[in-house]
Amino acid sequence: QVQLVESGGGVVQAGGSLRLSCTASGEMREINTMAWYRQSPGKQRELVAHITNGDLIDYEDSVTGRFTVSRDVVKNVIYLDMSSLKPEDTGVYYCKVQVPFTPWGPGTQVTVSS
Repeated sequence: QVQLVESGGGVVQAGGSLRLSCTASGEMREINTMAWYRQSPGKQRELVAHITNGDLIDYEDSVTGRFTVSRDVVKNVIYLDMSSLKPEDTGVYYCKVQVPFTPWGPGTQVTVSS
């Protein structure tokens, strides 16, 4: 089974930056798509960005131009570089991989203060 561990969250002021990382480990074949989700207080978990192993990338509208997703295919790591952070970016950020039956990781908390 694949395990996911996210890191890099923290508390930042509005306008600040953070870099999140997520490592996928365990028995797996090549991972096609890796993605970042977030769950903000009182809201459902939503897709923030995803990237395929062919580097096809897509972003949720509210983060376009501020967030950049990248990955290390060899190490099975996905990154999320976040800049110009806003209070509404606050939430727990999770990564997800396109491998069946992979449970969610613990997530990493991002708090943006105004």
